[in-house]
Amino acid sequence: MTVNLVPRASRALDRIVELTGDSKTDTINRALQVYAVLEEAVSKGGELVIRHSSGDQEVIRFV
Repeated sequence: MTVNLVPRASRALDRIVELTGDSKTDTINRALQVYAVLEEAVSKGGELVIRHSSGDQEVIRFV
């Protein structure tokens, strides 16, 4: 399979690979799995909330 990434996605992939030490293939596989879980939750009325170490919360919306 060949994937053509836009520059923003390519930079994100490079950043994640650097943070985790995982291969690009492993990172893309994991990203797709996470995205599927998030989409399923959102389709059922759920939302993604990030709780920062400061205690602040942020709702993440996918557009």
